Amino acid sequence: MKFVVVTGMSGGGKSTALKMLEDMGFYCIDNLPVPLIEKLMELIVTPNTELQKVALGLDVRAGLDFRQVEKSLDKLRGSGYIFEILFMDASPEALLKRYKETRRLHPLSNEANPRIENGIAREQEILSSIKKKADYVIDTTNVLTRNLREELERIFVRNEEYNSLMVNIISFGFKHGIPADADLVFDVRFLPNPFYIEELKMLTGNDGAVRDYVMGFPEAGTFLCKLEDLLEFLLPGYVQEGKHQLVIAIGCTGGQHRSVTLANMLYRHIRDKGQYGLSLSHRDIR
Repeated sequence: MKFVVVTGMSGGGKSTALKMLEDMGFYCIDNLPVPLIEKLMELIVTPNTELQKVALGLDVRAGLDFRQVEKSLDKLRGSGYIFEILFMDASPEALLKRYKETRRLHPLSNEANPRIENGIAREQEILSSIKKKADYVIDTTNVLTRNLREELERIFVRNEEYNSLMVNIISFGFKHGIPADADLVFDVRFLPNPFYIEELKMLTGNDGAVRDYVMGFPEAGTFLCKLEDLLEFLLPGYVQEGKHQLVIAIGCTGGQHRSVTLANMLYRHIRDKGQYGLSLSHRDIR
């Protein structure tokens, strides 16, 4: 029997995660009244029950002081019940943008205090304790839907070892500005620019001809090797310090050729290692 409690910030992807888990064979329940959580667990562990995989969504909309939710979960663990907690998170900036795009009110907003920013800050404070207790924390700030599905499958279907670090690789063009959320920025403008090769000018680093041109220079391979070595040293340290998201930005002049090529190569290297959640985006490809 597998029982997963899915919680997290409103707008962080909890509902999306529940839908994905349902597709993976989980019986999903969203916002069950707190007094019924223990009854649900008793039902799940009953011998010969048909419920083998259950996901329970819980958040601040439960209508009770969220501390009661934590007390109920602590009581279950104290009684020997086994379950996992998945916490869906995102940066305050990303959450604010999502609420503005959907024109929804934050569940902790009200007439006396309607600002979304205040609701997000209050929710972060309320959920800080359960976030620390979570078995998995997924930051969806820069995560595409397909990458989230891959991460959930890796954890709950393939049962692979989980490191609570989502690595987001972004290619960009310096002339458009450095990504504001970048943790590590690497400049590959030292490599020859395919833009000045007529047959490559209108292509991107996603095209084989551009990739072969860029990687045909020994400096590109040396850079990639050294970058991979650096990240193999850094990433375990970030995990140990409890970092949940790392944004690696690779830039060239326009964000079309060199940065895209190197970002793709780095993505494949980290993906093949299979240790971390991973996403890839090309911000400035036209």
